[in-house]
Amino acid sequence: MEHKKTAGCQKTSLAKIENESARLTTFSKRRSGLYKIACELVRECDVDLGIVMSSPKGIPYSFSSQTSNVVINHFINPTAKLSSSDHLVASEARKRVSQFNDILNELDEREKIANEKLDQMNEARDLGWWESIDRLNVHDVMKLEAWLNLH
Repeated sequence: MEHKKTAGCQKTSLAKIENESARLTTFSKRRSGLYKIACELVRECDVDLGIVMSSPKGIPYSFSSQTSNVVINHFINPTAKLSSSDHLVASEARKRVSQFNDILNELDEREKIANEKLDQMNEARDLGWWESIDRLNVHDVMKLEAWLNLH
């Protein structure tokens, strides 16, 4: 049976992380994951969303699907109707969230491709050069031949 590369979905203990470096790293990763989920929720469910938090070092962070004033006013008085300018701001903010989410998805895809290439390079490194030479394309063979001719 092949082993998984990642831990996957596992239950995380809710104890404070004592190592400061690990705590800051975990905060950063969880914050970006929370933002990604918030973007998906805004895009897929067409909701207004606001998140405010501060890092373990006290640095404030926020996420809002619209301007924070619109989200707060809607939270305080949920039955109030948005003005036409607020509707315009809301639609522009949703459009920006969607654009940023598309960029994030593209970067995730690039990271996946880069990791696959890195895995291939590591696999080739594990083989001897004579075992991996048949994996070279024409361009790589020409570069290798030129290098050998120089040396």
